[in-house]
Amino acid sequence: MQPLVPADPSVLHPMPGQPRVVLLRPLVASPLIEVGEFSYYDDPDDPTAFETRNVLYHYGPEKLVIGRFCALGTGVRFIMNGANHRMDGPSTFPFPTMGGSWSDHFDLLTGLPNRGDTVVGNDVWFGHGVTVMPGVRIGHGAIIATGSVVTSDVPDYGIAGGNPARLIRTRFSPEDVARLLALAWWDWPVEHITAHVRTIMSGSVADLEAAAAAVAGGGE
Repeated sequence: MQPLVPADPSVLHPMPGQPRVVLLRPLVASPLIEVGEFSYYDDPDDPTAFETRNVLYHYGPEKLVIGRFCALGTGVRFIMNGANHRMDGPSTFPFPTMGGSWSDHFDLLTGLPNRGDTVVGNDVWFGHGVTVMPGVRIGHGAIIATGSVVTSDVPDYGIAGGNPARLIRTRFSPEDVARLLALAWWDWPVEHITAHVRTIMSGSVADLEAAAAAVAGGGE
C-alpha cells in the first residue's frame, strides 16, 4: 500500500494546469494580512494580485486574518478601515490627502471610527463577488453566497447572503455546531487530515468524532 502524501501548503499554484488558483499563505507578503495554510483564491485574470486588487484601503493598523482551508471565489474583496471618511461636516471629501496646503488639516482625518481587525474563521467558503466590510467576524464553517455584501458578523456554520447579507440558516443544529467546534478538524496534524479526507468531506459529525478519537489515540 502506497503511503499517504499530504498536499503541499507551500506551493503557490496547487492545481496543475490551473494558474488561476493560488494558495494565499505563500503569496501574501503584507504583515497586516495573516492567512492559514491551504486557503486559496481563484481568479482567471491575476490571482497573484490579491493583496492589491482584493484587499482595499488597507493602510493599517488593523489586520485581515483568514483561517485555514478557506475557499475564496473570484472577486472576493475585503474593504478595510482606510476607506472611512468623515460624515459629520458638510463634505465627506478627504481634502488633506490631496496635498498642498490642504495637508495642513490632516488632523481632520485622524480618530475616524475603526471597527478593528477583519477576521475569517477556518473552512469558510466565499462565493463569487463577495464584499466584506471592515471589522466583520465570519465564523468557522460559514458559507457566504455569491454577490453578498457582508456588513455584520456571521456565526459559525452560518449561511449568509444578500446585500446587506443576512443569515439564511445554519448548516447544523446548535448541538452539532458545538461538537464540530470542539473537534476543530482544521487543527489536526496534516497527516491525520490526509487519512480522513473522506470523513471530513462527506461523513457525519459522529464519523468525524470517531476520526478524532483515532487521532487522539495515535492511529488512523
